[in-house]
Amino acid sequence: MVDDHNVVRSGIKGLLIELFKPSEIFEAGDGETAIEILKIHNYDLIMMDIQMPKTDTLGLMEYIHIKYPEAKVLIFSMSAESIYAKRFLKAGAKGFLSKDAPLEEIKKAIGLVLNNRKYISETLAAVLAEESITERPSNPFNQLSPREFEIVSLLLSGQTLSDISKLLNLQISTIGTHKARLFDKLHVSNILELKELANSYNL
Repeated sequence: MVDDHNVVRSGIKGLLIELFKPSEIFEAGDGETAIEILKIHNYDLIMMDIQMPKTDTLGLMEYIHIKYPEAKVLIFSMSAESIYAKRFLKAGAKGFLSKDAPLEEIKKAIGLVLNNRKYISETLAAVLAEESITERPSNPFNQLSPREFEIVSLLLSGQTLSDISKLLNLQISTIGTHKARLFDKLHVSNILELKELANSYNL
């Protein structure tokens, strides 16, 4: 369980222990801790949130997929599925599950992922079907590159260019270039407009 909220980790831990006996659950509250714990064992399932302090979660997902290609990762998040799910599935996640999902849906998602199958909600399936028919993304954020999307997410979380530079280990000038490019793609001119656009798409 990779989640910065103790209550969430505790609740899912109790569910997993009840569903799978015997089982051993390891917990991490951020990406750095997760990377260290991943070195200890091979895990049957990794459940991971998106919004965590000091964590580039998409980068973490890509790291896990490259370093542990057999790892089964289920994203478990309150973040907007319509915007984040495709990116994490493309990065190697087996499924994207909302924290609002009912218990039976959580069990279903876990079961599918453990059996090496993908979990996609009915809502996301409908979005993907619509996009395949219209051949265009359903929201403007989908046109961003993975790096631009990472920077958008960090900007929306309140990080400064300096913060993002340190987190992603890039020059501030590079972050500034990415910011200017993504602002142009999204047709916004400042952070306030970016936040308003993001809110309109439940980002």
